[in-house]
Amino acid sequence: MDVGDILEFKPEVNAKRTADDDAIAIPAKLRRKFQEIEKSRRDLPLSQLTDQEKLRMLQAAEQTFVPTDEDDTAKDPAAMKKVILAFQKKVNKNQEMRIKFPDNPEKFMQSEVDLHDEIVEVRAIATQPDIYLVLQETDAIRTILSLVTHDNTDISVSVIELLQELTDVDTLNESEEGAVVVIDVLAEMQSMATLVQNMERLDDSSNRDEAQAVFNTLSIIENMLEMKPELSADAADQGLLQWLVRRLKLKVNDTIKSYASEILAIMLQNSEQVKERLGELDGIDTLLQQLSMFKRRDPGSAEDSELMENTFDCLCTSLMLPANRDRFLRGEGLQLMNLLLREKKMSRYGALKVLNHALSGPEGVDNCMKFVDILGLRTIFPLFMKPPKANKHAGYSVEQCEEHIVSVVCHLVKNTTGAQRTRLLNKFSERDFEKVDRLMELHFKYMAMAKACDAHIDQARRAAEAAGEEIDDDMEDEFYLKRLDAGLFTLQLVDYIILEAARHDKQVESKVHTQLKLRGVTKDTIRDVVREYASQLGDALPEAEREQERTRVLRLVDEF
Repeated sequence: MDVGDILEFKPEVNAKRTADDDAIAIPAKLRRKFQEIEKSRRDLPLSQLTDQEKLRMLQAAEQTFVPTDEDDTAKDPAAMKKVILAFQKKVNKNQEMRIKFPDNPEKFMQSEVDLHDEIVEVRAIATQPDIYLVLQETDAIRTILSLVTHDNTDISVSVIELLQELTDVDTLNESEEGAVVVIDVLAEMQSMATLVQNMERLDDSSNRDEAQAVFNTLSIIENMLEMKPELSADAADQGLLQWLVRRLKLKVNDTIKSYASEILAIMLQNSEQVKERLGELDGIDTLLQQLSMFKRRDPGSAEDSELMENTFDCLCTSLMLPANRDRFLRGEGLQLMNLLLREKKMSRYGALKVLNHALSGPEGVDNCMKFVDILGLRTIFPLFMKPPKANKHAGYSVEQCEEHIVSVVCHLVKNTTGAQRTRLLNKFSERDFEKVDRLMELHFKYMAMAKACDAHIDQARRAAEAAGEEIDDDMEDEFYLKRLDAGLFTLQLVDYIILEAARHDKQVESKVHTQLKLRGVTKDTIRDVVREYASQLGDALPEAEREQERTRVLRLVDEF
């Protein structure tokens, strides 16, 4: 790998974010030295330098970098406290000068320069976990947070960067006690409201430093939510949810908008209250409007692609709340998903996931009926017959697509009634029962995958028993989840659909029996799969309804 590759390296999706694609993966102190050298050559931007020039700059940074006393300071609580107290004195001095000479910037400018320099000093030891208890003792976190909304945005930008380093998850994980101190104090001070207020005043459209500050602010919020997911509801109440929704409404797709969609996805996963608030803020319509941009085009950049995926995730999670299903229906979300499926773009997989969530369970009855009314069967069954090919760039496999498609068909079978149900089940009889052939193809495919998994599990059981380990309920649950992931889940849905279609049309049942005989197996293979499915019905339904559904499914088995 040459120097150009190093400097242009971009992290994986699950790696820590960076807003600057030119950042070099080297230690922080060495990176600061490198940036000083880069600043001295502003006439030649880094992106325009040759590999040889980049190499010389990197070598110069390494050669001119000498260790300072920072390491000793970071390890000495007394020295750390001295730095922090000096910082607090500079804060007080600046406040005093601003109050004394509010209309004469020349009088307080030097105090702000001194304050800025002191913030840099604190940043030099901020990544040391040992500092966090000292920060609590000196009440420095409150002082730092008070500077976020400083009238001088340069001070604010620098403090935001300091907070970003203080809340960095990798650093916090090195000191659990210190992490609790920092996050608890920030939560107690309702820091989310302060951070949101500051983002609203920053100009991230034309000022690069302030754009970086907004980005760093989102990083602070992400770090806090990762350490304490329960803060999501408080963040929503303190104005963050409104800011995120407003940001998504902007027509410009950039790194900050993409990051905002990621933060929203995290908050929705963490809190039912956030799902409710999003619906109340017309957030479902906002998400649908964002996805409508990808009706006839694929994402044009990495930010575009991430924004699309995050928006689909937000919509899927929000639809877990029944009230948002109604908003999705009224907002013509079904029509949009149907259109996305027909256009054969990268958005198809996300649309399948959304449909799976929108149509599932008793709460999906209205959406299922409407989906048939808008001719959705003409869209889903061609995909059922021929699913999209695997797309590594979009991050899905054929099996994942088949799972969502089969799930959609299964939800329709369960939740439609009357003419809509008849139209659905008649699909399996048309064109010489080609869809029944496809059902049996899927049955045999996923049966083979499930059996292969069962063989591995049996081997693991024998190994555990030989070692004298007890197979407890937790291990049994783990085995079952592995079987579901290995294809049993899709197999159960396929076989359930077979039973429903066979009861509707005896010719379908005859066709299925013929296919089974050709493979030398009996219909008990399907019966056994659906019986296990009935025995493992989840806790999503109340106990009475769950028992009623189990009885209905077992009756289907007996009639087959």
